Amino acid sequence: MTDPDAFAAEVEKAAAAPDTFVDEGAEAGARLPADELLRRWRDGRARLQHALRTAPPGARFPWYGPPMSTASMATGRLMETWAHGQDVWDALGRTRQPTDRLRHVARIGIRARDFAFAVRGLAAPAEEFRVELTSPDGRRTWAYGPDTAPQRVTGPALDFCLLVTQRVHRSDTAVRAEGADADRWLDIAQAFAGPAGPGRAPKGA
Repeated sequence: MTDPDAFAAEVEKAAAAPDTFVDEGAEAGARLPADELLRRWRDGRARLQHALRTAPPGARFPWYGPPMSTASMATGRLMETWAHGQDVWDALGRTRQPTDRLRHVARIGIRARDFAFAVRGLAAPAEEFRVELTSPDGRRTWAYGPDTAPQRVTGPALDFCLLVTQRVHRSDTAVRAEGADADRWLDIAQAFAGPAGPGRAPKGA
């Protein structure tokens, strides 16, 4: 957001080593003393917040996928922080209590529907889907898309968010599809930019 040329160089590095770029970055961070790593994270968070809050109206910023608006950039970073945070909770064998903030993750997962098809060389469905998700407390339904759409996706918001961030296999969720295109989407859904993710194997596989 503050140095597009430097970021373009990072994108080139990622494109040149798609199978190792992320892991190498994680390993470099893991070699730092814990207090230094935490300081860098907090400093980066503060600088990102400032850049987002002071971005001019209508600004768009480069990313690993299509350029993103300020709101989409913020939502994308929330989604990634939540998804990788889930990895930590899973590694520790603990359960995280979901909140209504999952609406941000759900929304970007839905908005990325056509990208999930395109990144796999598939034509995106011509029509919108109806997506109805039950809020974490079970008291509300978050609805997206025309209520008359013949193809639908329904289920718990938490399960949907875990699915579109590829933290679970769809068979381990209560998310359901009506319609061939909607069903195909649940197999390939991804809320993140970049190449198609490999997804997760079903539990016990």
